[in-house]
Amino acid sequence: MSSGCRGFVCCLISPPSFITSLLPLKYHFLPGGGACFRERGGGGGGTMSTMFADTLLIVFISVCTALLAEGITWVLVYRTDKYKRLKAEVEKQSKKLEKKKETITESAGRQQKKKIERQEEKLKNNNRDLSMVRMKSMFAIGFCFTALMGMFNSIFDGRVVAKLPFIPLSYIQGLSHRNLLGEDYTDCSFIFLYILCTMSIRQNIQKMLGLAPSRAATKQAGGFLGPPPQAGKFS
Repeated sequence: MSSGCRGFVCCLISPPSFITSLLPLKYHFLPGGGACFRERGGGGGGTMSTMFADTLLIVFISVCTALLAEGITWVLVYRTDKYKRLKAEVEKQSKKLEKKKETITESAGRQQKKKIERQEEKLKNNNRDLSMVRMKSMFAIGFCFTALMGMFNSIFDGRVVAKLPFIPLSYIQGLSHRNLLGEDYTDCSFIFLYILCTMSIRQNIQKMLGLAPSRAATKQAGGFLGPPPQAGKFS
């Protein structure tokens, strides 16, 4: 592993001092750079200050893992000529198709409708090719996150990291209350809060870095970029 990668991973698993100073916990690293664990630094957990500190730490972890995911995707996908070409083609076709759909009327001729259908099919094929290009980064990200999640779960296992302002639906409680004691389902587990943070943070990071698909592409595209186009609208 390069020195840059080692530094990033070290930052990821060892939060900055301004965050760890908030936690009444001691972080340790096993010899050889193995996984870390923590011990309680005082009487029981679950206080509001401890939960607030854990929440800040989880947000920090979410930001770091989102940046790591985008970094892996950039190395494997974003910088490749094939991805750039397909993305440019999808953006161009999406904008062109959106304009045509805005101007076409219900009384448009059959030839115009067929032309739009052909363009939709071409856009669908390009989106499929774009998704296949991104697939290799998804496997790499999945492998890294599986390893990181095992470490983070061991750190926060059985710990209430936040209080939910609602009681989750029964089929979500297995995730939101995972490995927590008691029957207070407003207690939030690490994995549930981490997923919520990651879902929102990664999208915003993609927008800030200019890596998110355009509005037109999101509206017209299917697969990973957005909902599928409405079939049969012009049939």
